[in-house]
Amino acid sequence: MTTRATRGPRRRTVVALAVILTVLATFVVRLVDIQVVSADEHVANSLTKLGVGDSIPGQRGTIVDASGTVLASSVLVYDAQLSPQVIMTLEEKKPKLPWAEASDKIAKITGQTGDEVRKIVADALAENPDSQYAPLKKSLDTEQYIALRDLGLSPYLSMKPRETRVYPNGAVAGNLLGFLDNSGTAQAGVEKLEQKCLAPVDGEFTYRQGRDGVIIPGSERTVDAVNGGSVQLTINSDLNWYLQQMIAEEAQKQGAKGGTVTVVEVKTGKIRAAAEWPALDPNDLDTITADGFGSEIFHHDFEPGSTFKAITAAAAIEGAGLNPLSTVTASSRETFPNGAVINDAFTHPAYNYTLAGGLIDSSNVALSKFGTMVSPEVRYDYLSRFGVGEKTIGLPSEVAGTLHPVSEWDNQSLYTTTFGQYFTVTAAQLAGAYQAIANGGEKIDLSLIESCTGADGAVAVPAKPKHEQIVTEKTASELTRMLENVAVQGGNADRIKVPGYRVTSKTGTAQVSDNKGGYKAGVYYTSMVGFAPVDDPQYVVVVTLDEPTKVVSSAATASAFQKAMTQVMKTYRVMPSTVPMDELLPKFG
Repeated sequence: MTTRATRGPRRRTVVALAVILTVLATFVVRLVDIQVVSADEHVANSLTKLGVGDSIPGQRGTIVDASGTVLASSVLVYDAQLSPQVIMTLEEKKPKLPWAEASDKIAKITGQTGDEVRKIVADALAENPDSQYAPLKKSLDTEQYIALRDLGLSPYLSMKPRETRVYPNGAVAGNLLGFLDNSGTAQAGVEKLEQKCLAPVDGEFTYRQGRDGVIIPGSERTVDAVNGGSVQLTINSDLNWYLQQMIAEEAQKQGAKGGTVTVVEVKTGKIRAAAEWPALDPNDLDTITADGFGSEIFHHDFEPGSTFKAITAAAAIEGAGLNPLSTVTASSRETFPNGAVINDAFTHPAYNYTLAGGLIDSSNVALSKFGTMVSPEVRYDYLSRFGVGEKTIGLPSEVAGTLHPVSEWDNQSLYTTTFGQYFTVTAAQLAGAYQAIANGGEKIDLSLIESCTGADGAVAVPAKPKHEQIVTEKTASELTRMLENVAVQGGNADRIKVPGYRVTSKTGTAQVSDNKGGYKAGVYYTSMVGFAPVDDPQYVVVVTLDEPTKVVSSAATASAFQKAMTQVMKTYRVMPSTVPMDELLPKFG
């Protein structure tokens, strides 16, 4: 039986429990209303921004040479800025570090003077008393950033991070590398060619932000950035550096507008050097003009002149059954049956030239006669086989040269095409043509890119270059023997000797178009091409000079060619020739 004494506490407990349950029920109902029934309305009222995001920039990939030497990379720099209005507001409250002292400390870190820093703020306020922005200094490094941050001036001093491109070796292969503009967009060269590999994928930091600007806890989401990949080139940067210094010296010595050296590995088609003067330094965008955007080796085409007489010889050997001892009678000036007049570069009587002799003396008349022993269509086919009219590596803005169809060949060009006129090539195409001769008649497409290594370590390599047997091994051997005789018996023989090595060579002295359908008087684009060692060809070297004025013939390139070939042999430790040269070929029959 319940007594009166026990009923009182029990009743109070029940009442208290009922009150608590009622309060809890009220909270539950209200919570359901807030989070479920009226969730959208409450979120909209409580948040100023939904899904606010900050981009997390990825880093652009590096470009390295064949041995891994960095040629292009990205670094983080900081652009510092001030808020003049905040500075003046704090000055009224007498901060611990007055502006007069703070500006001196800032200047010491940024490399300015205190007066210069104060003037930046004063000028901004003079223009706008409520100014919130005044640029202080751009491209500060991480050490400067930390020093400025540690001053504790964040109310009015901010530093925005920015990625910038640097080229540690300066102008070494700069024309080939290309560059980025101020917005970070690739403009030329490998930077543009390999954009897909080099470009990063930006990440993102997203969150929800309350009306008071505070990030809602638990709403943060981060998607990491993916850095760009690393592009490895076939270029040897040390060799390229030497050849750039050398061709700059040689070009200026000859009073030329410019010069190039191209080196190609015979058995792979890989470009080992692409040296140029004037050289482009991608670190200094202010010096880059519209004319200096790209590489002359790939972007400038010219009539190859006598260097392509070897290709005419190839067509005649295979198309007309000729050999190095086949002969024609040729004077230094002749008028052909269709009225075309062809001249040699020197005066001589009628010689009974062998095919080898025509190449050694570089007789236009002799090669005109040898070349027209096959049809124009056959010669056109051989020019195409050796790469005329086709781009080499697809570098942005690379030109393909010009190869007119046979239907456009007139009475004169029927003959001039036998000695390198009425079509144009680039230095890279010229190197590719001689790579085929040196490689036993097998042409391998030139290549510049070894691989792309992604941020995850995955390595992607380009498709294997095309291999094509464009002339027989026998023809290539006969061409090689004749080109060695050019090097030994030609007018530049003494100037291009490379001690210990058997070398081939052929010069080209091309007239320069006046863009009016004719040629500039007394002005030439000179070239020399060859490969070594003859008994085991390893490297092709092409040297060009743009309008030399001291020596205007192809002899102007002899010194540069000899130095380039010598350095290539040393760089790659190519074994000297061990097989002696065959007996000299006769020039006359």
